Amino acid sequence: MVTVEEIKSAITDREAELKKKFQDEKIIERQARKHAEAMISKEAALIITGPRRCGKSILAFMLGSGKKFGYANFDDERMSMDASELNKVLEAIYSLKGEVDLLIFDEIQNIPGWERFVSRLIGTKEVILTGSNARLLSKELSTYLTGRHVDVVLLPFSFQEFLVFKGLKYDIYRTPDRVKIKNHLKEYLEIGGFPTAQRLGRVFLAENYKDIIERDVIQRYKIKNSALFKELAKYLISNASSEISFNKIKNIFGIRSSHTVKQYVTYLSNAYLVFMLERFSFKLKQQILAPKKVYCIDNGILSTVGFKTSSDRGKMMENLIAVELFRKINEETGLELYYWKDHQQREVDFVIKEGKSVVLLIQATDVSSKIELDERELDSLLRASNELKCNNLLVITYDYEGEEKIGTKKIRFIPLWKWLITDKTI
Repeated sequence: MVTVEEIKSAITDREAELKKKFQDEKIIERQARKHAEAMISKEAALIITGPRRCGKSILAFMLGSGKKFGYANFDDERMSMDASELNKVLEAIYSLKGEVDLLIFDEIQNIPGWERFVSRLIGTKEVILTGSNARLLSKELSTYLTGRHVDVVLLPFSFQEFLVFKGLKYDIYRTPDRVKIKNHLKEYLEIGGFPTAQRLGRVFLAENYKDIIERDVIQRYKIKNSALFKELAKYLISNASSEISFNKIKNIFGIRSSHTVKQYVTYLSNAYLVFMLERFSFKLKQQILAPKKVYCIDNGILSTVGFKTSSDRGKMMENLIAVELFRKINEETGLELYYWKDHQQREVDFVIKEGKSVVLLIQATDVSSKIELDERELDSLLRASNELKCNNLLVITYDYEGEEKIGTKKIRFIPLWKWLITDKTI
């Protein structure tokens, strides 16, 4: 049984560590901060989720700036306790800080039954919860926090944040600045956006991946055949930007049922390591039964863990675009993200739906000039445009910009670097 004094020690140490980070490391403003700040209130807990080590604690600390707040990190082994002991955390905070306006609980999902405790605080305090697992958004919240929580998903650095971290100030109309942006994009495609990866590179990415697999999935879900699960996880990441079938994976790995495969994939999605896109169809049953496309949440993990060949730049591009679109639909309610494929295997990489209408079709292609364009990709875009009744057509290229009119349709071409740093309004 943990004591209040032990909790006070853990709180003080962890808060000192965070303060030292702000002093010693380059901490940049996160684009999600404004969105998150607007949702802090006593009426609902703000829940910040996202992959391990993407900066959730730093963002939460930023949100406490200018407020009198208490902070507790439940990833500390000294904070192991039953839910019935959580009131001791309040005692410790009040003893150290006096009365506070805001409570920040980091990785609180490590305490089974935490929901009742938080529910009791809502209405009297502002509460921010952070965690690296979607269990924070589980069915228990519907029971105890119905209508009393709002959610923010924090991902690794966007390319805009990456450029700020690198200290690059730019004017996209200046040729030297465009060259610098493109050079940074090459690095970003490979290293990705995890803050610590900018200093430690692939060593950190490999360790973070291992922690996500071991701590956020295998230990949390008590997976018995850990070796098989690790192979499956690596298979999914190596096949990022590709279609997968649960039944096919079942046969590859000799797993008894496709339901088990689906569970494993869900666990990896819950840990924000991968995410899935469904094939678009106006018929829900076809949508459910069709193969899914899998993407990795960060290009750095993809390039570190996944099996690669020399011709993978197109796949890395597509994965990066998928992550940016995933970021956008988590910031804006009402948007849905799919891919499209017809019976003749024509494919469009991304379909964005708002309400009942498809509002944007996006094709990704690794070309740097008009002459390199593959007419089949444009044909697929036009076919989807007709079928889905959407004339907002975009092709994201590696480094070609232009516009083309084909019949009554207009297709816009924009380089990846420019799309990543300009407003992606739909």
